[in-house]
Amino acid sequence: MSDEEKKQCRCPSGMVEKDGKCVMPDVTFTSFFMALNSSALMHLGEMPDPVSGERRVDLMLAKHTIDTMRLIQEKTRGNLNDEERELVETSLFDLQLRYVKATS
Repeated sequence: MSDEEKKQCRCPSGMVEKDGKCVMPDVTFTSFFMALNSSALMHLGEMPDPVSGERRVDLMLAKHTIDTMRLIQEKTRGNLNDEERELVETSLFDLQLRYVKATS
């Protein structure tokens, strides 16, 4: 979103304007999985907490989030389109490498 578009949007952070009203964005598999990915990155200290702005490492929560994502991968096997499958595989591979690095 460009700076100009941000200025025009009157909705609180995380919401989008639709038909002149502020609403939550549609829930899709991709947006759900990316939210989990962001959560794992935050727990690994790779990105700041959206509320406090601080970077904190919580390896137990990072591992729990990654394990949850792996469970979703197992339970959705054969039901994802190619783009979703690629997202899941790539995200998990990246997070697992970051977790190993953080615990070494």
